[in-house]
Amino acid sequence: MIINNMSRRALRQLAAASLSVLVLMAAGAVPPHPARAGVPPVRIVVVGDSLSTGYGTSPQLAWPALLSADPRFKGNVNVINAAVNGSGYVSQGDFDGTFGTQVSSFVTPDTDIVVFFGSENDMGYAPNAVHDAAKATLTAAEATAPNTRFIVVGPPSYTPDPEPERLNVRHEIQAAARDTDAQFVDPISESWISGQVDELIGPDGDHPTEAGQRYLRERMQQLIDNQGFTRHDA
Repeated sequence: MIINNMSRRALRQLAAASLSVLVLMAAGAVPPHPARAGVPPVRIVVVGDSLSTGYGTSPQLAWPALLSADPRFKGNVNVINAAVNGSGYVSQGDFDGTFGTQVSSFVTPDTDIVVFFGSENDMGYAPNAVHDAAKATLTAAEATAPNTRFIVVGPPSYTPDPEPERLNVRHEIQAAARDTDAQFVDPISESWISGQVDELIGPDGDHPTEAGQRYLRERMQQLIDNQGFTRHDA
């Protein structure tokens, strides 16, 4: 998902707008049920690539923004979308950043959940390089926020017969998650999107439509719900 047909300045504005929208939505909305007094909101950081930025739709329609807008979460959950187009554990996306850069910029000691999603952008790199970079990224996140719950979601495939390179990336990320005791979720084995490509993926054959972003929101919301929203310091 490396984007080549937009200017770096435009992409910088898009990334800034994405983060600003999420913060404003989380901070400014009035929840249907009052937030618990004296209890800070659950802080969720999304680390990812253009599947999470809203590329092909808009930042407001990206699954992290849809998650932030969920009436059950408003006032009690703060979603920070750190995703950057073109990035991966090894792959450098916009502003020469990787998933590791996103971790160092946005994961803080009070972060409760980090969702890592992707990335097919790491296809073509040596498998050991992907593993080492993923392990280093997860280790750095754990060092910064040792009580955080990490959900590591591998790259999806839109066909039942994924390319060997995609399977290699999936395997190396899974191994890194296992090495660091992080939860790994495999969209390939769970057949995310596959079979619904015409509805869920846009004309570029890569990025989700509005329906696709809603689909991802539902998948991610289920994973986050399974964490119980129990603060570690409660």
